[in-house]
Amino acid sequence: MAQRGEASDYYNSGAYQMDQGPKFQQPPPQYGQTHAPPQGPPPNAHHGYGPPQHGEKNDFQQVFKVEGPKWNDIWAGLLLTSVQFIAVFLGFAAVSGITIQGYSHTISFQGGIYGSRNDFGLDTNTIVLFAFVLIISIVLSYAYMWMARVFTKQLIWITGILNIVFGFVTAIYMLSRKYWSGGIVFLLFSIFYVICFISWIPRIPFSTLMLRTAIDVSKKFGHVYVVSFIGGVLAAAFGAWYSVTLVAVYVKYSPGNNPACNTGAGGCGSGKVIGLIAFITFAMYWISEWLKNTIHTTISGVYGSWYFCAHNFPKNATRGAFKRSMTYSFGSISLGSLLVAIINCLRQICSIAQQSAAADGNIIGTIFFCVLGCIIGFIDWAVQFLNRYAFSHIALYGKSYIAAAKDTWKMIKNRGIDALVNECLIGPVLSMGATFIGYACALLAYLYLIFTAPAYNADGAYTPVVVAFAFLIGLQICNTFTTPLSSGVDTIFVAMAWDPEVMIRDHPDLYQQMVAVYPQVQQAIHA
Repeated sequence: MAQRGEASDYYNSGAYQMDQGPKFQQPPPQYGQTHAPPQGPPPNAHHGYGPPQHGEKNDFQQVFKVEGPKWNDIWAGLLLTSVQFIAVFLGFAAVSGITIQGYSHTISFQGGIYGSRNDFGLDTNTIVLFAFVLIISIVLSYAYMWMARVFTKQLIWITGILNIVFGFVTAIYMLSRKYWSGGIVFLLFSIFYVICFISWIPRIPFSTLMLRTAIDVSKKFGHVYVVSFIGGVLAAAFGAWYSVTLVAVYVKYSPGNNPACNTGAGGCGSGKVIGLIAFITFAMYWISEWLKNTIHTTISGVYGSWYFCAHNFPKNATRGAFKRSMTYSFGSISLGSLLVAIINCLRQICSIAQQSAAADGNIIGTIFFCVLGCIIGFIDWAVQFLNRYAFSHIALYGKSYIAAAKDTWKMIKNRGIDALVNECLIGPVLSMGATFIGYACALLAYLYLIFTAPAYNADGAYTPVVVAFAFLIGLQICNTFTTPLSSGVDTIFVAMAWDPEVMIRDHPDLYQQMVAVYPQVQQAIHA
């Protein structure tokens, strides 16, 4: 193979032409083989032929044509349509309307940042806090995306160091204020991140290369950032709606000296508060996960088109991938998002229970919920890991969620791409970046509660709840903003696993750089 510079000039000059006629003469990989033949074509893509030739008229739907039944996981799609968009979404809207109506009738009683007579639950003070949290999370998320574009090589180091330092600072400050539960949780997470980051240092060069590749492609196809911007705005808007609804639930239904109990749909009680908070939090998780995964599948279509059609990028790739996400793959995305929503909802409940037990001095309860939270966290990591690659597979080949998940896992193991996945830190690094922003929002919430000293939190009982939800809002918004970057890397891995020959033939410069920073790549993809 030519040297890197020669290969790059040869590739960029356009002199490199693909051979005419059918590609991939060998059959697709047979699962169960130790080494799948690298020439196997992606299933249902190109009909056994290579990417379109120069001069062909093509668009995304023609290049990545779906064979067989197009409407996958239709039962999940119907479930989402009837339960989420009709029952869950409208239920969320109904709860929001009723509770905000109760809040509006007692707005003078709730005061502003100061002056509230509410001593039984969240009030206007908390709405202002969540508005600050939203602003901080949006600004920091945009800054993080800008930093990824400008300081790509340094991003991994900056993210790891900032995450660790900020975690320790937050933990030390909370402990100094004798907020033991929050301080201990942040301290344990910070120690864990130190151990992880030290073990990741040898893998930084390979991860930097993959992130730089994803960003280079995104700069060339600007729709990637358009999708990211629109998704971020929608996530922020929904976060604002959820924040106001969360506070309004407390205002409307918290028992005590509460005038809102006598307005509208009356009747206050702790059970109602807990039930409604659980419902709207589950709805928030499901809708936000669906939004994030729709962005992921849309962006995967762009990166898949770049990988397979380097010389003849299909028309309307972004629009075609989005259309498929909203139609044929709608049920698949809904099903995968539902699984993650359930796990994350359980994880959030466990986190609040752990902090409450620690605040009450219940050592056994704190340890129990800490262990349970770790178990749920591991399950969440496993499902999220599989979902990332399964949704990239769904975006390109239109399979159902369960079939795509099975095929993706077998494909990764047979092709040896699991070695590359394990060497790449982009997923963990972006998660660290989102966690850092979550830390910032949590610290902001904690400081805000201290300095404004709302009457409802005179004994600190609501501190774990408010801090936890502030962390959640910052985390989810940043995850939505950074989805395009992680989607690009994930799609490259999936496409390379299905057809490594395309990487060697159509992207020789990138392949040689991969070999330079990680020589085992040649064995990993069985090239």
